[in-house]
Amino acid sequence: MRKEEKHEVVSALTERMKESGNFYITDTSSLTVAKINNIRRKCFENQIGIQVVKNTLIKKALEQLEGGDVTPLFDVLKGASSIMFSTNANAPAKLIKELRKGKEEKPVLKAAYVDSTVFIGDNQLEALVNLKSREELIGEIIGLLQSPAKNVISALSSGGNKLAGIVKTLQEREG
Repeated sequence: MRKEEKHEVVSALTERMKESGNFYITDTSSLTVAKINNIRRKCFENQIGIQVVKNTLIKKALEQLEGGDVTPLFDVLKGASSIMFSTNANAPAKLIKELRKGKEEKPVLKAAYVDSTVFIGDNQLEALVNLKSREELIGEIIGLLQSPAKNVISALSSGGNKLAGIVKTLQEREG
């Protein structure tokens, strides 16, 4: 690969990392072509981009990223690496877990970069699966904010009669 081509790959990779905001570095070495194609198909179905890239090019792309500290990711760039990109923070983790349900041990999670936070090691997979997406968090917050308002409205609408009865009882006690 010529120097210009490498520069183009690094630029495209950096841009893709910035656009998605979340990426997972995985090990898919020693998998058969059929298994790799199955992973690619599943990634496509789940709107996850996947790309096999040389570690040196990944490192150069990481160096161009702005934001969180990515230097811990440099240590995992050994052996064969593929990168999964997604705008949904936990989608790649869920897919990796699904792919490994059988007797498969791969893909192995080397590291993940999720919203400027770095996760290192396959033991972080379960934590990443349980991460809530931005949409899920916004939905929960809206639900929590609506709940008290609904309670107040239902209390007020449930009863002018109830409220009048309480006021009348209080008046009778005082009188």
